[in-house]
Amino acid sequence: MENQKYEVTGAFQMGGVWQPFTKIIVASNEGLAREWVYTDIGSKHRLKRSYISIKGVTVVGE
Repeated sequence: MENQKYEVTGAFQMGGVWQPFTKIIVASNEGLAREWVYTDIGSKHRLKRSYISIKGVTVVGE
């Protein structure tokens, strides 16, 4: 399966304030792109998944 670029948008909660984010992810499907965002943001900011809200995932044109 060929990898595609996905734009993942959402917000994460830091100190009671929701911070918006947009990330471009290269993955083989939408589910893996979501998982990568949870892993990346959770790791960098020490957050559980319940503090990360993904609003949308779209394929970015090549």
